Amino acid sequence: MNILLDSSIHMWFGLFITVAAVASFMREKISIEITSLAVLTALLVFGQLFPLPDAAGKNQLDSFTLLAGFANPSLIAVLALLVMGQGMIQTDSLRFITSAFARSGTKSGWISIIALLIFVCVMSAFMNNTPLVIIAIPIIQVLAHRLGLSDSRVLIPLSYIAILGGMTTLIGSSTNLLVSSAMVDLGYSPLGFFEFVVPGAMLAAVGFVYVLVVLPRFLPDRTNMMKDLAGSQKEFVAEVDIAFDSKLIGTECIDGQFPGLPDLTIKLIQRGGHLILPPFEGYSIESGDILIIAATRESLTELLSQHPGFLLSEQQEQTILQTSASEVAEGEEEIATPDEKPLQTRVLAEIMITPASRLLDMSLEHANFAKQFGVVVLGIQRRAKVVRRRLGRIRLESGDVLLVAGNRSTVNSMRDSTDFIVLSGSKRDLPVPGKTPMAIGIFAAAIGLAAIGVMSIPVAAITGAAGMIATGCLNIRQATRAIDRKIFLLVGSMLALGIILEASGAARTIADLLISLPFADSPLSILSILFIVVAVSTNILSNNACAILFTPIAMNLAGSIEAPADLGMDIAHLFAITVIFAANCSFASPIGYQTNLLVMGPGHYRFRDFVRAGIPLVLLMWITYILIAQHYYGL
Repeated sequence: MNILLDSSIHMWFGLFITVAAVASFMREKISIEITSLAVLTALLVFGQLFPLPDAAGKNQLDSFTLLAGFANPSLIAVLALLVMGQGMIQTDSLRFITSAFARSGTKSGWISIIALLIFVCVMSAFMNNTPLVIIAIPIIQVLAHRLGLSDSRVLIPLSYIAILGGMTTLIGSSTNLLVSSAMVDLGYSPLGFFEFVVPGAMLAAVGFVYVLVVLPRFLPDRTNMMKDLAGSQKEFVAEVDIAFDSKLIGTECIDGQFPGLPDLTIKLIQRGGHLILPPFEGYSIESGDILIIAATRESLTELLSQHPGFLLSEQQEQTILQTSASEVAEGEEEIATPDEKPLQTRVLAEIMITPASRLLDMSLEHANFAKQFGVVVLGIQRRAKVVRRRLGRIRLESGDVLLVAGNRSTVNSMRDSTDFIVLSGSKRDLPVPGKTPMAIGIFAAAIGLAAIGVMSIPVAAITGAAGMIATGCLNIRQATRAIDRKIFLLVGSMLALGIILEASGAARTIADLLISLPFADSPLSILSILFIVVAVSTNILSNNACAILFTPIAMNLAGSIEAPADLGMDIAHLFAITVIFAANCSFASPIGYQTNLLVMGPGHYRFRDFVRAGIPLVLLMWITYILIAQHYYGL
């Protein structure tokens, strides 16, 4: 079907879809996957109804072209690198190194923290930084506890250091690979593996100093995980079932509170098939009611000790009793006396769901923690959101923090699982599995062959991922879970959006607007404008989306200016490197980068904490890069 309209319709439609996608990503009311699919669908339908022919008459917006992004070699390489990273986690290949930091004494605590951050920074240049942060979180918590520091003082620095390290090589971040791939699609030569390692190391060094010296002044001193045993202001969403013999039956709400449930905020009451929302004036608690509450760990602990039946069913209590009995039979732990309540023999712990967890998208009822792990989920904490539904129906997301109760040895044993991180309740070191040398060898070989140019990065990454599976470092199900569908759908749809922006001339129009700014009178000023625009956008969207959307604009800018005669490199490569560095400045928002989301729960952070800590670092990176462009590149 071919409907003839003014050719500018393609440009305006591309810009409209871009603005709509940005707005959806910012509001977060619709998931990234749904937004990506909506963008892709809109582009496919539009390309079918309003073809955009090239000089040969071929439609530049046909389905083959728009869907080609899902087979993009760099996207496949990114996913393969995620699988390799998961293989490193599955075999605990880095644990024996990171655990050495935790075994240091109190006097060398600060040295160990700095050494751990340096290790994460260096390793982030060669592997996906998400598994590095997952491994380092509990280690740096232990070190912070020994120094009397709260987790909120060390976890944002950990995330920032991982991001800074990823700036230095072509595989340090998925952003870097995607920019290089977009350049190839536009007809330019790809970036080299170490092409920007020197300026990247300069930026990382400046950022490292900021993280160690300046950043602690911007971070809040909130209660750390170890002190949560005594109390915390962090709230969990929990569920209270009112049994037929409950003392709360008949209790009427007075001045917004139910006597007998102090220090708790009731979000809703489920009665039969109906939901009762606040205010609850005039309502009384009835048998069979289910209360969805928000409470601190301290309040839940007190409620649990006084009224165990409120939070636990008889079956859940029996689960913990059976777990305790089995452990005593194995000689692991002393059993309580017959008069002792089962609740007195257990501990509370917090666990965080990892990005590659097989529990993702499962409801708590489906996950069945009591049966699988021998612990009971008491509450859930998800960033700053309050989930208004029954606890068992909440679907788990990456970064969710669950408050669980179970026998101490049972909680300790949960550290062997790669589905979550045990944030508190266990300090036992993990053994080093026998597959560690194999995983390290495969990873080093793949990265080394790609670095020296024997294999292209996609080939090396896929070969390395296949090697991890073939040698048993991880199975096919674990490899599948490591493939982040958000990255797959986001990158594929954004590549399609980039096609229409380039083919319709929208990228050229935006580039012309930037060049026409009164202060854009030199290559250096244009680079500085491009950097700050991308750096701001990456904290609103995501680093991958910005990399894809701004690379065509950057290439148009590079083609619109005259490069200095003494510039020792291709001007297009310089603009691409600018996009890479700016798109990696995801410091001022938790949604800008996955490692920021990972530390948000354990660090008890709020959105504004990232804004306050990240904006100065973004500005510092901007100023530093201007100096690098002026003196290192000679602009």
